[in-house]
Amino acid sequence: MVSTITKEAPVLKFNGSIANDNTCIDIDNLTVSFKTPIGIYTAVKDISLSVKKGEIIALIGHSGCGKSTLMGTISGMVKPTSGKVVANGNIITKPGPDRGIVFQNYSLLPWLTVYKNIYEAVDAALKNLPATEKKALVEKNLKMVNLWPHKDKLPGQLSGGMKQRVAIARAFAINPSILLLDEPFGALDALTKSNMHVELLKLWNLDNREKTIIIVTHDVEEAIFLSDRVVVMNNGPAATIKEIVDIPLPRPRNKKEIVHDAAYMATHDKLLSLLIDKFSINDIH
Repeated sequence: MVSTITKEAPVLKFNGSIANDNTCIDIDNLTVSFKTPIGIYTAVKDISLSVKKGEIIALIGHSGCGKSTLMGTISGMVKPTSGKVVANGNIITKPGPDRGIVFQNYSLLPWLTVYKNIYEAVDAALKNLPATEKKALVEKNLKMVNLWPHKDKLPGQLSGGMKQRVAIARAFAINPSILLLDEPFGALDALTKSNMHVELLKLWNLDNREKTIIIVTHDVEEAIFLSDRVVVMNNGPAATIKEIVDIPLPRPRNKKEIVHDAAYMATHDKLLSLLIDKFSINDIH
């Protein structure tokens, strides 16, 4: 009899988080505090989390629970007070082109056309790329979000959903390995939001699921439909991770079908229970 030995990927443990050679982001015992006029305010405390390459993670919790602060440390715009964040094997100390971010308010330059908004980002992030390749990237990503016919419009001439598509196309155009979405669909109507969810997953699939996505949201249904895991945050200040919930739904997911799935309903109920203490007026004392 011949025995075979499977060599496992090396594993490193950081205070509860587990990193291996498939880890894209590793948050190690992170605490972030800010000075305020009335003293030190600690937004998040002792956060440890590992995110695999190609994974979609949703961060949910009540307002003030540190979701955006956590996102800011991954982007490099917020510095840790203690602990560290490692992305693609490097400790994050500042923003970088390997991390694209999309905000709720679109952050488009109002005096530039749709085309120019994306080209300027590509030109800044990919300085050494020939101009012809930069133009090809802009065209490719605008076509992927169905906005090529609107390339010469100014942001003020676009609907909210179209502006958000421009912001997402801009983030994808610089080809980051990590995409950070900070409540990007919060201001959209239900129909536009639903369409944007599908567009985002199309882009992610076209990329062969190599991009790692972290999305901040207040929407339980959005978190379940988009993500592989949902990280539920405790209330701040000094917010911590309350629980991490795996989403047991195979991909691709159909929005109309999964709402009737027993696993979906059980996951939905669990997340609601983690987030909400009172479910009716009878619960209020």
